[in-house]
Amino acid sequence: MAPEALLAIGEVSARSGVAVSALRYYETLGLIASRRTTGNQRRYRRAVLRRIAVIQAAQHVGLSLDEVRDAFAALDPEHAPTKRDWAALARRWRPVLDARIEALQQVRDGLSQCVGCGCLSMRQCAIYNPQDELAATGPGARRRFPIPPSPPAR
Repeated sequence: MAPEALLAIGEVSARSGVAVSALRYYETLGLIASRRTTGNQRRYRRAVLRRIAVIQAAQHVGLSLDEVRDAFAALDPEHAPTKRDWAALARRWRPVLDARIEALQQVRDGLSQCVGCGCLSMRQCAIYNPQDELAATGPGARRRFPIPPSPPAR
């Protein structure tokens, strides 16, 4: 059996559409792996192309590289994710994506109210500051904080 043909970093970049610098970064994060030639050049197995496709798909839906790295931790970096691996990744990411979709829907639905709500404040905005405890009681200051006594004059 002939040895597997390995791809140079430029070939991987051209085939995947990912910049060489990003490929190097992915490697430092442990998302992909390469072998080194005697001249210290990176060489990748063809399976890396599928891993890169999964990374790109995850980023496209808003997942961070840290989330991808955590999910990839159980996978062999030398091999492409299988259909079963992809299904497991999708199950793992689904709750995260569902929560993000819900948050985006709340923002979308709240945008139509922004012009007429009258808050005109990022501190009171129900979209940008959803945990504002006092928003329901109206605008303006409603809490008093004790003023600390002034230091004695010398």
